[in-house]
Amino acid sequence: MSLVVLAVDDEPPALDELAYLLNADKRVAYVHRAGDATEALRVLRDTEVDAVFLDIRMPGLDGMELARILRRFARPPAIVFVTAYDDGAVDAFDLGVTDYVRKPVRAERLGESLRRVAGLQVTPPPVVKREDEPSIPVELAGTTRLLPRSSVRWVEAQGDYARLHTLDTSHLVRVSLATLAERWADAGFVRIHRSYLVQLRLVRELRLTQSGYVVTIDGTELPVSRRHTRELKDKLIRAVKNDWTR
Repeated sequence: MSLVVLAVDDEPPALDELAYLLNADKRVAYVHRAGDATEALRVLRDTEVDAVFLDIRMPGLDGMELARILRRFARPPAIVFVTAYDDGAVDAFDLGVTDYVRKPVRAERLGESLRRVAGLQVTPPPVVKREDEPSIPVELAGTTRLLPRSSVRWVEAQGDYARLHTLDTSHLVRVSLATLAERWADAGFVRIHRSYLVQLRLVRELRLTQSGYVVTIDGTELPVSRRHTRELKDKLIRAVKNDWTR
């Protein structure tokens, strides 16, 4: 399949490199170029493209804002963020982007993104509803993977980062615990401590020890702070009542 893509970056050397790597892939038929979001919108007004490879940090309308505009198109192109930073990863995947590539861009990593884009053309993705489960990007051996939120059991704050604990491993992502607590509240995650966020359905008991209350998730004891104890008790009681009334 031949893809028509748009490369967007406000730094000419980075744009040249991105366009060169895209052109070198046999799946790409043509690469349009834009030095900022305004120019990109002019290209998209006149040309239908399969994917936009987009820098995030740009003057004026940034990549994240442009992506939100593109998602409102009647036939939105696939969006791949190409950036030197990882602090926008969570926001990016909340927008339903196809991939998130870190600079400096490697040809094989860009090839993986193009494979994903080509796959969307062969099998159109289902319409994404607000209630559909989001994923969060994590780094594994230099490659960004999508981790389903349902696989996260509990979260631990580590400075400006958060460590996501699954049943068999953990992943460090650049997002604050406060941000995840706010965004994941509707999915059943509750704050039990300034350093911990847990999936409520996994809490089987709130136990008092000599050092205070704790909960146990997958064999790991997690402290519950005094300020969160009452709220957690109330949530557990409501969860039990809801189970009884089903």
